[in-house]
Amino acid sequence: MANLPPSSTHAPGYPPAIPMRPGEPNPFDQPPQPQHMMNPMMMQQQQQQGPPPPGPPSIPQLPPQMFTTAAQLLDLTDKKLMVVLRDGRKLIGVLRSWDQFGNLVMQDTVERLFVQGLYADIERGLFLVRGENVSLLGEIDLDKDDYIPEPYQLAPVEKVFALKKAEDAERKMADGRKHKRLAAEGFEGEHAGEAIL
Repeated sequence: MANLPPSSTHAPGYPPAIPMRPGEPNPFDQPPQPQHMMNPMMMQQQQQQGPPPPGPPSIPQLPPQMFTTAAQLLDLTDKKLMVVLRDGRKLIGVLRSWDQFGNLVMQDTVERLFVQGLYADIERGLFLVRGENVSLLGEIDLDKDDYIPEPYQLAPVEKVFALKKAEDAERKMADGRKHKRLAAEGFEGEHAGEAIL
């Protein structure tokens, strides 16, 4: 049975039928049984079921790897994106290149700071983002690019940067107090068991 040719009749998209011996009829190639040869039970079931309902039109599907790899960035190349990093920074720029690890090269990048109802943009130019630091990214609608939602207002970079620095210092102190309280209760804080070099 080793070198037998496969059956030449099979539905498109499905593997060929099981190989048969030369001259042996393929049961799947047999025409449907005529109605007069069906038993009464089969005829009754067929009449009760009626014709099968028409299904939805088939939609061409992309290969699954398009949704699980960095290849999904292909559609975002040369488009303006906002990228949110793991440390909370927000970058806005044009995606120029990327690799299989999700590392991004962004051009004309600005870092946008938000604090207390104010915002400012810091020019960063050409920016390389390591893929593992990306929390979120998305395309910016160019029609709404200049729209700034309430209550944020544009402010000088120096003012927003100083407010942001003070807010970060206050948050760091609050986190320190929280970690001390947790340590007193027997909980380990973040990086407690790691050696930070």
